[in-house]
Amino acid sequence: MITRQRPAAWAMALLAALTAGLVTAGPAAADDDDEPAQPAPKVELVLDVSGSMRARDIDGKSRMAAAKQAFNEVLDATPDEVALGIRTLGANYRGDDRRTGCKDTELLYPVEQLDKAGRTDAKTAVATLAPTGWTPIGPTLLKAADDLTKDDAERSRRIVLISDGEDTCRPLDPCVVAREISAKGIHLTIDTLGLVPDAKTRDQLSCIAEATGGTYTSIRHTDELSGRVKQLVDRAADPVVTPAAVKGAARCTEAPELKSGLYTDREKFGEHRWYRVEVPAGKELRASVSVAADRAVNKDYGVLLRAETPRGREIVRGQESGDGRTDVISTGLRHPTPEADDDEEEATSETVCLRVSNSFSAPASAKTAPGLPVELAVDLVDSPDEASDVASFGLGHGWWLLGVLVLVGFLAGLVWGWLSRWRFAVWRTN
Repeated sequence: MITRQRPAAWAMALLAALTAGLVTAGPAAADDDDEPAQPAPKVELVLDVSGSMRARDIDGKSRMAAAKQAFNEVLDATPDEVALGIRTLGANYRGDDRRTGCKDTELLYPVEQLDKAGRTDAKTAVATLAPTGWTPIGPTLLKAADDLTKDDAERSRRIVLISDGEDTCRPLDPCVVAREISAKGIHLTIDTLGLVPDAKTRDQLSCIAEATGGTYTSIRHTDELSGRVKQLVDRAADPVVTPAAVKGAARCTEAPELKSGLYTDREKFGEHRWYRVEVPAGKELRASVSVAADRAVNKDYGVLLRAETPRGREIVRGQESGDGRTDVISTGLRHPTPEADDDEEEATSETVCLRVSNSFSAPASAKTAPGLPVELAVDLVDSPDEASDVASFGLGHGWWLLGVLVLVGFLAGLVWGWLSRWRFAVWRTN
């Protein structure tokens, strides 16, 4: 009798457990269903199709051809959660009437989330474009803002303007238009990309971007264009991160302590600034810095990011140089710390001083104040179990590398000496 009752008891217990699980899971599932979905971020690509886009100065092909290639790559890579549209300026009117030419803007593809058919339709629409008319940037920005704000939902909105020349439809100044858009408080950012820009184009596009908290990038190659547009479209899908303002110090002992996050500062031409990070045992410090040339600067410049001990000994560095072909220059570094010993009661941390230096210089006509914009990213992650880069082995210090080179040279000398003696002995024998 007892052996017959046990299976029955187990079955009843299992049934009760399943029932309880269903009861408790029911409200949770309902809560998940009731949770409202976040509105899709919106991005509108605004492309200049004016007559100047016929110029053949981007990798041996026309600016229009480079833009079409970049758009095809961007449309393939656009995240599913992003609603993307395309608007043109100067694509239809070929005449000389300024009033008509300044109204020449068209929504080429509506702002919507892209499926496979949508990506194909958008590519087909872009393929039909031919450089034609005027450059009505101001009126086009107003229309693009309307495209992105047809609903009142709180969402990320971004305009990516690609142009190769100044607006030809003043007095509707596009910089003033951008300020008006920003003043509406609709959370709309305008990023601008200048194709082989001259000084006037650069100034105008920079002003448009700065008015809305966007970025300006100078473009001279097709891969630069496609890469930057992809980056901006992807950024629209990411959660908005506002950099925290921080002020670097003249020495490490006075430097502000940074946690994992994104920080912004301004640095004078040729200045050094220090920041401090406490890196726990078993963690790896990953830091990167970007310095933007938001005004005219001399060619040939660089940025240096050094990780140092509080006593000034260099741990590892990252550096990059430029020659005036880009407006933002970036570099980064990694520094892993070893795990704490098992017999230690508390895990220790290492103080790392980050020194940011730049070698920018400016012509006499440029203002040197305020300093150049600096964006510093700091992240602390688990150290890898095995070293995967030269910094992990201490090669970043220079001594290990010197020792390895000396050892290799010594062994090579022994082998060469032995071969020389053997060849001499063979020659004497013969």
